[in-house]
Amino acid sequence: MPKHALHDAIVRQLQSELELLTQAALATHAEATDDENKAEDKYDTRGLEASYLAHGQSKAAEEAAQAVAQFQALPVRDFSAGEPISLGALVRLEGRSRNHYFIGPRAGGTEINTGGDPVLVITPQSPLGRQLMGRKQGDTLQLSLGGQSSEFRVTSVA
Repeated sequence: MPKHALHDAIVRQLQSELELLTQAALATHAEATDDENKAEDKYDTRGLEASYLAHGQSKAAEEAAQAVAQFQALPVRDFSAGEPISLGALVRLEGRSRNHYFIGPRAGGTEINTGGDPVLVITPQSPLGRQLMGRKQGDTLQLSLGGQSSEFRVTSVA
């Protein structure tokens, strides 16, 4: 999958998640403010609990909106041979397995299926992201997976 198409797929998935989170936050807010949830006595906390849930969901929707905005603002460019890994890089690692990672500004853990190998979005702040930042194609690194250390090689940076 071309890098522009991958970027577009990430934005579409994040927009879809934002829409779901926004709908959930609005529904929970409506529930929290509904007359049915007014406290009947001092021990009735249904309305309070619903308001806490609505607040949490609105915060999640806000973070999703920020992720969408940051990905939309992220310039999609190709990295030249020997250029260090930085934000916007599509990185392929090979070791015990072959893995593809997109270094994004937010939304770490988002996985995009490209028809071939899945691509996982990671951030520079994540443990793997910190190890990859500044590395170049051909570099090797030690990663601890499941309590075992494995060697991986950066086979491409696009």
